[in-house]
Amino acid sequence: MRSARVWAGLLGVEQAVVEDVGFDPVESVVVARVRVRRGARHRCPYCRRRCARYDAGVRRRWRALDLGMVRAVVEADAPRVSCRVHGVVVAAVPWARHGAGHTRAFDQMVAWLVVHTAKSAVSQLMRISWRTVGAIVGRVWADTGGVVDRFEGLRRIGIDEVSYKKGHQYLTVVVDHDSGRLVWAAPGKSAATLNGFFDVLGPERAAKITHVSADGADWISAVLRRRCPDAVRCADAFHVVAWATDAVDRVRRQAWNEATGRGAGRRGVAVGAARQLKNTRWALWKNPENLTAAQQAKLAWIAKTHPRLHRAWALKEGLRLVFTLAKTSPAAAVEALDRWIGWARRSRIDVFVDLQRRVTRHRDQIIAAIEHGLSNGRIESVNAKIRLITRMAFGFHSADALIALAMLSLGGHRPQLPGR
Repeated sequence: MRSARVWAGLLGVEQAVVEDVGFDPVESVVVARVRVRRGARHRCPYCRRRCARYDAGVRRRWRALDLGMVRAVVEADAPRVSCRVHGVVVAAVPWARHGAGHTRAFDQMVAWLVVHTAKSAVSQLMRISWRTVGAIVGRVWADTGGVVDRFEGLRRIGIDEVSYKKGHQYLTVVVDHDSGRLVWAAPGKSAATLNGFFDVLGPERAAKITHVSADGADWISAVLRRRCPDAVRCADAFHVVAWATDAVDRVRRQAWNEATGRGAGRRGVAVGAARQLKNTRWALWKNPENLTAAQQAKLAWIAKTHPRLHRAWALKEGLRLVFTLAKTSPAAAVEALDRWIGWARRSRIDVFVDLQRRVTRHRDQIIAAIEHGLSNGRIESVNAKIRLITRMAFGFHSADALIALAMLSLGGHRPQLPGR
């Protein structure tokens, strides 16, 4: 009796009686033959109700945690039961999830390892396939997500998309600003994808959302206007400055095309000068305080030889200054924004004239971001971690496996080691 309890503890089998333990020399595994205790028998795996037995079913094996250097399995009968709600199904066993070929302790160990290390290393250590690791992660998150309330106390959220695979494969992610947790993710980058979040959230909880930060994507704005119209919408400062950075780069390419004779305007400029202009990208992109001595010299050269491009750089820096002022004086930042819009409108640089129209269209959201101090900084941090998870796992065949692992890692409900 004492040895039976020891084996039950070693194998992690609950509400079960260990009848016999042997070694299978053909498969080189320790086989523990068990039976479910009377109180846990003949239960539906979905609703856990006690049901009438349908037939004897078959005898099954479940992979357990290794015993030292030897693999171990749990072997037991798997009868079928007739549930009034779910029909004829295989009866639940206390030590494993329904439909799984591994014990709960094994699943929990794999989930903990894959959150902390590379998927390929977990596959080798636990002696399972790369795909099986993903399936286990999905099972563990399905159990965790079904128990915890991810949306409890959700008030301020950030919405963004992140690329996870070649061929423009995206995930739409939603992050809680107050806790920094990833609360929802789904494959796709469209209004239909984001509507899926609000369908899960429900109208009652959607009405409690007070602030939403996002980039200026029209599909996000359209969904927010319809699903949570009372929430304050904040334009992300990083994306707004990125618009200006992209505009500067377009002006730089126009200048380079003119210098090489590929566009309308000046012709006959020396090839060396054109090459020098091509190598100014980082000098134009980086913040002035981060420029190297060589990049500062390039910027000075641009000011003397390409005043239009230098004026575009100054416009970019002027827009960045708006959000720098927001940290100390929101009122001064709003005034600077309005002055920048007027400056860009009169700049005679077509790219920045178009940009000021875009900024004017999102002016209310930009001012809300300045006044409430919200940005997508937390969301960008989560996106970076999702990219790291993708690289550590050497890619994913499906978005579902990536989402499950991201939710376990970043959703605030990391798996615990079994028995801890």
